[in-house]
Order: sequence, then structure tokens, then C-alpha cells
Amino acid sequence: MKKLLFGAMISVMLFLLALPAIVSSQDDQDMAKQKEFRIERSISEPGMACIQCHKQEHPGIFGDWANSRHANANITCIDCHRAEETDADVNRDHFKQYEKSDSKWGRKRYRVPVSGVVSPKDCSRCHPDEAEQYKRSKHANTLEIIWKIDPWLNKGMNSDFERASGCFYCHGTVLETDEEGNLTPETWPNVGVGRINPDGSKGSCSSCHTRHRFALMEARKPQACGQCHLGPDHPQIEIYTESKHGAIYDSFGDEYNWDAAPGTWSPGVDYRAPTCASCHMSGAGTTRTTHDVTERLSWEIQAPLTVRPSDFKAFPAKTNWEVERKKMKEICLQCHGDNWVDDHYATFDKVVEEYNEVYFKPAMDLMNELYEKGLVDDEKMFDEKIEVEYYELWHHEGRRARMGAAMMAPDYTWWHGFYEVKKRYNSFMKEGRELIEHNKKAEKATDFPNATGRTTKPEAIFGSQ
Repeated sequence: MKKLLFGAMISVMLFLLALPAIVSSQDDQDMAKQKEFRIERSISEPGMACIQCHKQEHPGIFGDWANSRHANANITCIDCHRAEETDADVNRDHFKQYEKSDSKWGRKRYRVPVSGVVSPKDCSRCHPDEAEQYKRSKHANTLEIIWKIDPWLNKGMNSDFERASGCFYCHGTVLETDEEGNLTPETWPNVGVGRINPDGSKGSCSSCHTRHRFALMEARKPQACGQCHLGPDHPQIEIYTESKHGAIYDSFGDEYNWDAAPGTWSPGVDYRAPTCASCHMSGAGTTRTTHDVTERLSWEIQAPLTVRPSDFKAFPAKTNWEVERKKMKEICLQCHGDNWVDDHYATFDKVVEEYNEVYFKPAMDLMNELYEKGLVDDEKMFDEKIEVEYYELWHHEGRRARMGAAMMAPDYTWWHGFYEVKKRYNSFMKEGRELIEHNKKAEKATDFPNATGRTTKPEAIFGSQ
């Protein structure tokens, strides 16, 4: 009997101990329901109509939004997509809807003008500093840059479709509408960083913060940048993966605090080794967060001849390279000592000097001589083999050597970089000198395929740039 009584007492005590957790769990559920009702009460009726419609029609979109910080702040579809009736990018089919009883879903529809294109100008209503920083960056102006320096475009060496399905997905294009007001398939869908929007603004925030979650975590991870920064001509994601920074990220990245509030993400607190965003955008020490990726650069290493960013003719940066290098060093010094950082930059500067002086300048002088003597035709590009050799010398191997050195990836600096530069240089110089020696014109490709693209940058027909 005593054993039974003792067991009963133990059971009652355990129940009493568990009761707060049970009550708390029930309270949490009730609070969640109350919160849901409170959110619904604070959103406008048209806003709720958007949510209810897209919840049924596009559950993926709704799910993304429902788990976003926007949803937590009661920012809904209409807050980002709302437009004026007279705007060039109004979705006319959507606007044809009018307020009436909808028998399909048992709800009202609202005659609200909306745009499918959400631009940095729209985002600036809540994120003015980020939008302004982005506006002056190379990202926002990359469409302008490539039309100035890229012979595939300004020489018309590929087709408009090849560009639409390839180049413009990363770089962006000028969005165009047809006679019915619908975005054309030649320009849409597109989230290129240099996209020209119908409201005249440049770029797409969803290049890095994809719809409709707009997660900080996603933009902070290297994979966000790796969507565009990869391949033979700008393999930053491969270079990062090879580097010590990338190796640490692969090992410990799942322990990083990816959801730290904007402006607070800090080395040694939230992450162990940097990602692309850590170095080029996030703040640390006395260096402030920025959405201008042109900042902190002391060399323009994508250019044929390496120059200071302010001397890059296609897009002269309004920065002082010494000031910007100091900002980047401040980022490095969060995890490295003075000697390490200073010696890294000394090595990087030497790589730039050797690339410029030993390889590119002699090749450039020879190429110019071939053009001047009429031995190579400069009307088109890539229809002569030696032009391809010259282009890939700087655009492929030359970039890889410089970028590898900038991001401390030795295999890319040497085997994918200078080793390949040497082979390309020797081949190019040999052929060029033979053409001059024998006064012989370079052999042309008689059937260069699909060189049909327009040779001038398309201009926006609405808004102002």
C-alpha cells in the first residue's frame, strides 16, 4: 500500500512539474492564432485580397512570402507591386479585374494597378540608403559597361537571342513592352544586376535577394554571387572555393549566424571566415556596410589593362583607391595581422605589374600594329583566329591570374592563370610577328555563325536613366 501511495505521489509531482510546459505550449498555440488574426486585422482589405488570391493560385509564392521578414512586418504584395494607373509597367490583364463577388474563391477582387516588375526604385521606399548605394555601383551600371567594352555586343558577333538567353540574364537588359503592354519574351523574365526598368531605375534587388523570401541568409552566402561570377572569364566562385576562406566556409558554414540583423553581421561573432558579401559589402570594424560593390576596390582587374577604378574608362569610379584599400584592409584586419595583410597586397600589386608590363602591353602593342598595317580587319571581332587569341589572353587567362591573386587562390593564379597566359602569349606573338614579317593578312573565318546582333545598346523608351 505504501508503495502504491508513493507511486501516486510521484506521478502527481511529475504532472505538476510538466504542467507549466503544457500550459505554455497551449498558450503559444493560442498566441500564434491571436497573432495571425492580429496580422490579418492590420492589413488592408485589398492587401488581404492579394494574399488570399496568391495563396490559392501560387502557393510557392505565398509560402516564400509567409516565411519572410516582409510578412513579419505586414508588408504584402501590394506594398511592393502597387503602381500608378498611368505607369508604363502596369500589368493590364491584372488591372482589368474589378471589384465583384468572385464565386470561385468567395472573395472580392479589387481594381488595383500593379506591376510585375519590382525595381530598386520601389524598394527605395523602405530601403533608401541601400538603393542609392546600389545605384552608383558597377552592378547597377554593368549593362552600360559591357556595351562599351564587349565586342560580342558592340561588334554584333552574337545573335540577339544568344544574348537574351545568356549575357542578359546576369548583366540585365532594357525591359520592353509590346503593344498590349505586356513585357516581351526577348527581355523578360530578367533579374540582371544592370537591368533597365520601366520606371528608369537600374538593376534588380532580387538578383541577390530572390523573390519572395528576400532572405539575408541567401545574399550572404557565396552561392548568391556564384550564379554569375563563375566560368572561364570570371571564376570567382571557383577561386573562393579553392581559397582558405572557402575551405573554412565549407567546413563551418552551417554554424554561421546567417540571420543576424542588417549591419550587425560580424566576423568572430557570427562567422569564422568571410564570404563574398563579408569582404565586398558587409561592415566590420570602422568600415560600414554598403550595397556598392565598387567600393573597397584598389584595382580594376576585369579590364584588359589593369587600372585604378577611377581610371576605368567604361565606368570611372568616383572613389579614391587608397581610401578604398584602407576600407578593405580594415575588413582583413578583423582576422589577420598587419604583416599578413600588407604582404598580401604587396604580392597582389606585383602580380598586376607583371601581367600589365610583361604580357598585356606587348600584346596590345602588337595587336595595334596589326590593325594599323591592315593585316587584321578590325571591323568585326573573332572572325580571325589571332583576335580570339588576343581576347582570351586578357579576358580569360589574364583575369584568372589577377583574380586568383586577389582572393589568394594559388592554383588559379598559376595553373589556370599565368601558366595559360604564357602559352596564349607565345602563340599570339608568334603568329602576329609572322604576319608582319611576311606582310600577310590574317586568315578570316568565311562563315562566322550568328553574327547578327544589334551593334548599339538598346535604349529605354520609357522613364529616364
